Amino acid sequence: MEVRSFLRPAVSLVMLAAGMVMSTTAFSLFADDRVRLLWYVAAFLPVGLGVMREAWECAVKKDVFSEFMLMSVASIGAFAIGEYPEAVAVMLFYCIGEALQDMAVDRARDNIKAMMEFRPDHATVVTDGTTMTKDPADVRPGDIIEVRPGERVPLDGELTTADAAFNTAALTGESAPRTIEKGKEVLAGMTPADSVVRLRVTREAGRSAIARMLEMVEQAAERKAPAELFIRKFARVYTPVVIALAALTAAVPYLWSLADAGFAYDAGTWIYRALIFLVISCPCALVISIPLSYFGGIGAASRQGILFKGGNYLDAITQVDTVVFDKTGTLTRGEFSVVKVMADDPDALTRAVASMERGSNHPIARAVTAYAKDAGADVADLKDAAGYGLTATVDGHRWAAGTLKLLDREGVDYPKELADVAETIVACAKDGRYAGCLLLADRPKADAREAVRALRAAGVGSIEILSGDKQALVDKVAEELQVDRGCGDLLPEGKVNRIEDIRRQGRRVAFVGDGINDAPVLALSDVGIAMGATGADMAVETADVVIRTDQPSKVADAIRTGRRTRRIARENIALAVGVKVLVMGLGLAGMANLWAAVFADVGVALLAVLNATRVFFVKD
Repeated sequence: MEVRSFLRPAVSLVMLAAGMVMSTTAFSLFADDRVRLLWYVAAFLPVGLGVMREAWECAVKKDVFSEFMLMSVASIGAFAIGEYPEAVAVMLFYCIGEALQDMAVDRARDNIKAMMEFRPDHATVVTDGTTMTKDPADVRPGDIIEVRPGERVPLDGELTTADAAFNTAALTGESAPRTIEKGKEVLAGMTPADSVVRLRVTREAGRSAIARMLEMVEQAAERKAPAELFIRKFARVYTPVVIALAALTAAVPYLWSLADAGFAYDAGTWIYRALIFLVISCPCALVISIPLSYFGGIGAASRQGILFKGGNYLDAITQVDTVVFDKTGTLTRGEFSVVKVMADDPDALTRAVASMERGSNHPIARAVTAYAKDAGADVADLKDAAGYGLTATVDGHRWAAGTLKLLDREGVDYPKELADVAETIVACAKDGRYAGCLLLADRPKADAREAVRALRAAGVGSIEILSGDKQALVDKVAEELQVDRGCGDLLPEGKVNRIEDIRRQGRRVAFVGDGINDAPVLALSDVGIAMGATGADMAVETADVVIRTDQPSKVADAIRTGRRTRRIARENIALAVGVKVLVMGLGLAGMANLWAAVFADVGVALLAVLNATRVFFVKD
C-alpha cells in the first residue's frame, strides 16, 4: 500500500523534472507551447485526477470549500496563466505530503493496532479428558480451557493448575513475566510463559478484560479534544474566507486601476498572486497534525499501560491540580498480611486461629492461614457469627477469634488500648480469658510512595486519600506515603461530598479508584482514573482513564503524557499559522512564487506531522 501510494507521484515527478530540463535546454520540441501544455498535463494527471475527484465528491456532499478544492483551483489557475511546472508541482508535492502524512498516521496507530493482535480467535475446551477447539464466543463460564506456552489466553478464567508464569504485556505493558498462583484470576490476552495451563472460565468473551480494553480503544478516537473540535469548526469558516480573499487579491487591483489611471493592472501578475495566496492558505497542517498529536498521545500512553478513552481526557488531565486516591486496592495491595502477633504464646494462638479459619475464603482468613506454620489442630463445634468472628473448640479448649465486639459479647476483658490500634485486629480468647491478638495490615503497593513523589514533581498541588477504613488506619497510610490529607470512615456518599467540596474550591480533581463503590466519584471527578487489571467492571467503564498495570505511579505518567501532547499541538498551531502568515505577506508583495507557497502548505504540514510524532519519543 505504501509503495503504491508513491507510484503515481513518482511518475509525475519524473515527467516534471524532464519537462523542466527540456525547457532550460531549449529542446526543439518544447518550442511549441501546445506540446509543452500536453506534456505538463500528462505529468499532472497521475497526481491531479485523484485530488480533483475528491474535490468533486466533497462538493456533491455540500463541502465545497475543502482542501481538495483549494488545490484544484490553484492548479487550474496556474495552467490558465501558463505556469505549467508550478501547476504540476502544486499537486505533486501535495500528494507526496499526503502520502507521508498517511504513513505518519499509520505509525501513530501502531501502538493501538498492536492490541488487536491480542484478540484470540480460538479456545481449546477440555471436556471429559478430551479437547475441542471452539470460537471464544461459544465458550461459557464454568468451562475448562487449556492454553499452551506462547498461546494467548482467550477468556478470563481462574487458574486450576499449578502456579505459572504469564507474559502480561498485552494488558499491562510489563515486559517481565508475572507469576500467578493457583486459584487466582488470569485475564484474556495474557500468555503462559513456560507451561501448559488450564483455566475455569469466569466471563464470557464479550466481557473479558481484553474485549473491554479493545472496545474502549475503538471509542477513544471518537472523543475529540477541544483543540481538535476548534480546528474542525475553524476550517469550515476559514476556507471560504480564504477563497474570498484570494478573489479580492485579483479583483481589488483591477478596481483600483479603474479609479487611478496611473496604476497599470497586470491580470497575470495578480491572478498568480491570488493563486499563491490560495495554496499557502490551505489549512492542511492544522487539520491533520492536531488530531494526529492527540491520537499519538493516546498511542504513546497505551504503550505505557495507560488507556485514555479520548483526546478530550488527554486535554482535561493537563489541568488537574488535585489528585485523590482510594486506599484499598489503589494505593495498597488489597491483600491482608499478619504484621504482628501479641500473645504470651504466639505459635499456639496462630495455630488455633489458623485451624479455625482454614476452610474460609475471607481475606483475613487467607492471611492468617498463610502466616501460620501449622493449621492442623482438631476443631469442633465451629460457629461463624457474621460481623463478629468465629468460636470453636480447638484441641479441647474453647476459643473465640474475631473483632473486639466478639470479645464484648463473650464477656471477655481485654486491654482497652486495643480500641485505638490502627491495624485490623483479630482478638482472641481462650477458655473465657483474653489470650492475645493478631494485627493485620494491607501494605502499600511497591510504587505508592513513588506515585506521590512523581505527582509532586509534576506540579500537583494537593494529594488526598479517601477510604471507608477507620480513620486511624487511613492516617497511618497517609503519614507513611506523605500525602496531604487522609479521610476515613467514609461511605460512598461521603466520598462524593468530599469531591464536591474540592471542586467548589475551584480546583480540578482527578480521582483514582478500583471498586464498585468508587464509580459515583469517578463519574463526578474532572478526570476519573480506574485501576484496570483488578478493578471492578463498573469502575473501569465509568472512568475516563484506565491504568492497565494497576500502578498508582502511572497517574503522574498520564499527566505528563497529556501535557506533552498539548504542548506539541500548540507548537504545531504556532508553526502552521506563523509560516503561512509570513509567506502570505511575501506573496501579496510579489516576493514569493508558487514554489514557496507549496512549501508553506505541504512543507509546513509535513513538519507539523513530524513534530506530532515526537509524542512517542520526547520525555519530560
